[in-house]
Amino acid sequence: MDIESLRDFCLTLPRATECMPFDDTTLVFKVEGKMFLFVDLESVPLRFNVKCDPDFALVLRDAYPEVVPGYHCNKKYWNTITMRLGLKERLVKEWVVHSYAEVVKKMSRVRREPLEKLLAQWKQSNGM
Repeated sequence: MDIESLRDFCLTLPRATECMPFDDTTLVFKVEGKMFLFVDLESVPLRFNVKCDPDFALVLRDAYPEVVPGYHCNKKYWNTITMRLGLKERLVKEWVVHSYAEVVKKMSRVRREPLEKLLAQWKQSNGM
């Protein structure tokens, strides 16, 4: 997965937007104004941060050398993923969707419920 395919995938998620609020090289993806992924456009290899359930974050870090505690983030809730040969794109997409869902989960009921429905429909139509 390269930066363009990561960007394209993120923008398929319901109501996902992109912006560059920090600087000219950090691309941020948000849902309803809340960040679920950010990436340094200059990183080689491609590295990006995603939000994660704290227990699941530890499981991923133990299972995959490409997953480490989030760089410049609360390491309890964020993971940094480094794209390496052999890391399956499907798996990375699942982690991005998990990040999106974790952000939605923390929203007020009024904001959360419509997004959860949209995400369920999105998952069904995208085979996830």
